[in-house]
Amino acid sequence: MHLHELFCLLFAIAPTLAFPNKGNFGWGSLSQLWPQNSNLHDLATNANGSDFLWLPQDEYSGKTFFDGFIFYNESDPTHGTVTYVNQTYAFDNKLAYVDDNGTVIMKGDDTTWLPEGENRSSVRVSSIAQYNTGLFILDVNRAPWGCETNYTGTLVQGSNGTANLNCDGNLPGNAGCGITEWSKASYGPFFDEQGGGVFAMKWDETGIAVYSFYRSAIPNDITINSPDPSNWGVPVAALAPDSCDPLTFFVNHSIIFDITFCGDWAGNSYATSGCPGSCSTVLMDPSNFVVWAVFKALSSSSLPDIQNASWSINSLKVYRKQAIVGTVSPAVALQVPLHWISSLVVLAIYLAWS
Repeated sequence: MHLHELFCLLFAIAPTLAFPNKGNFGWGSLSQLWPQNSNLHDLATNANGSDFLWLPQDEYSGKTFFDGFIFYNESDPTHGTVTYVNQTYAFDNKLAYVDDNGTVIMKGDDTTWLPEGENRSSVRVSSIAQYNTGLFILDVNRAPWGCETNYTGTLVQGSNGTANLNCDGNLPGNAGCGITEWSKASYGPFFDEQGGGVFAMKWDETGIAVYSFYRSAIPNDITINSPDPSNWGVPVAALAPDSCDPLTFFVNHSIIFDITFCGDWAGNSYATSGCPGSCSTVLMDPSNFVVWAVFKALSSSSLPDIQNASWSINSLKVYRKQAIVGTVSPAVALQVPLHWISSLVVLAIYLAWS
């Protein structure tokens, strides 16, 4: 038998060997060789009909968290009564560390009594990486909060206690603009009591949107690392691109975690907060940054004492928006049936014998 005759014989018998339940070989039978992969990220669609994916870009978590950050130890840009410490001091004095569970802790000094007007030591870190759009998902057990008797989620207020509606960062006071979150569980002791949760920010050509979810309400797509903001409902804050292009006016941003005291915002709004004394006198006593004094008095909470001027972070994940051009076909794995291998072995033996 000649080589070309054997090849024709193999081609003739292969369909029967490979597809024993098929009478004839057809292109549709190739699905048994190349089964579809169902583990793809779900495609999302822009308003213009184009498709895209949110793909993992960076993750900050566990023992390597601080590898991606620089400790800032200059004066506070928000003029707080704070001294930001360097990395060595922060690590040595347990103002920044990763615990045995891989949880990242950053906090202000909660052990030192201070004279009135003296700065309290704290931590401010900035990411080495800079971003120009992305989807940022922060999973925290605890976020810093201070003395307040009404945690309704009002984030930014002026010195008169009313929300600021002008977002121009060049205006005097460095106040920012006002956003009110409806949920008491979005911030403060109520947020911490429920085990924290997730804050997410989507930044792309369609604008900037912020979402918050307490622990039991985190969307499943976030949990399985395949986030899809279109499933998250209405954001708690949104900046439309109509008069403020998010790609033009927001450039090369770093991720910053910090804990400051008093300053432009907290210092100005303290008088209307319902808290006792003044910001400068409260700052003197370190126990004000450990004990949930106000919250316990209001709620009769049995929670243990905890550092309320602290971050407890599980992870910060950054996703990039990847546009899809053309037709997307599922990635597949080639699975060659044993019968095909047998046929090829026969061919190899024949050639060797010849």
